[in-house]
Amino acid sequence: MTQSGTMGLALTIVAGAMSGNCMLPTKFVRSWKWGNVWLVFSLFSLVILPWSLALLLVSHLELTYRNLSLSQFAVPIAFGAGWGIAQVLFGISVTRLGLGIAYSIIVGLGAVLGTLVPLFIEQRHAVSIATLYILMGGVVLMVLGIALTAWGGHLREKIPESAGPSMPRSRYVASLTIAMLCGFMAPMLNYSFAFGQDIASQAVAQGNSPALAAYAVWPIALAGGFVPNVLYSVYLLARDRGVSAFRSSWPDLMWSTLMAVLWMGAFALYGMSATFLGTLGTSVGWGLFQIFMIATAILSGVLTGEWRGSSVRARACLGTGLMFLILATVLFTTGNSR
Repeated sequence: MTQSGTMGLALTIVAGAMSGNCMLPTKFVRSWKWGNVWLVFSLFSLVILPWSLALLLVSHLELTYRNLSLSQFAVPIAFGAGWGIAQVLFGISVTRLGLGIAYSIIVGLGAVLGTLVPLFIEQRHAVSIATLYILMGGVVLMVLGIALTAWGGHLREKIPESAGPSMPRSRYVASLTIAMLCGFMAPMLNYSFAFGQDIASQAVAQGNSPALAAYAVWPIALAGGFVPNVLYSVYLLARDRGVSAFRSSWPDLMWSTLMAVLWMGAFALYGMSATFLGTLGTSVGWGLFQIFMIATAILSGVLTGEWRGSSVRARACLGTGLMFLILATVLFTTGNSR
């Protein structure tokens, strides 16, 4: 692997670790409800942090944006809005189906499509048939790994899924449809970044390095996702009567802000890693990002005692799933370096 590829892999590992731990601060929230947390998280992660990073790190940002056409803005914003809707659908899917089934469908589809769509639409001409076979093998192993770790998590809970036999068939089918729709829309944030590279190219034309130019894409990509997330937060606040909880802001404000820093920091580093990984950065890089994110989330769960007392079967699923994810990482890095 080249020095640039090694740097890209290292940044992806750190990005995955940050993303995998971004929900960890919610364990320490005391008085806020989910609507309070999600509103602050959305404001910081989708507006304040991406604009701050872009203004700080990208030279001539205003000139960069001024030289872009309306369509060059519209595509990443539209994909970002689709991702924002997927965030809302994720919460609905988990409520109706339970975490095990919803997570395996949504994360599995999101990881696969987020890897394959950029690969086949933008990068197909850049890979040989042999490399394509290696990458597809990595995708298959990634899907198996995600499915097994999700099922292990389901077994660990030792409770029936909410979508059990008592749910009417029509409602169950509708719930599965929502989860699949969410899975199709979840990787749209990666599409927003991948198909928003005209913004990065214009930033490079203004004298920025390719790694720093990636920061010019995120304020535009995340702008589309801001509206659905804020509307959902407002809905939750109204439903749960959570506005009054803002009066006791400390330390919940800190934990919600830290959650945003970890999430946005993860995607900022992913954007840089995609540049270092080369032509396949937004496809292979996305797959690696998802693998490291899942592995970190599992490791954090183990260290915080979530798997204490779990069954042998649950731990076997977890271990086998992690093994498949490791093998998928090997195939992705091998394919990217060819």
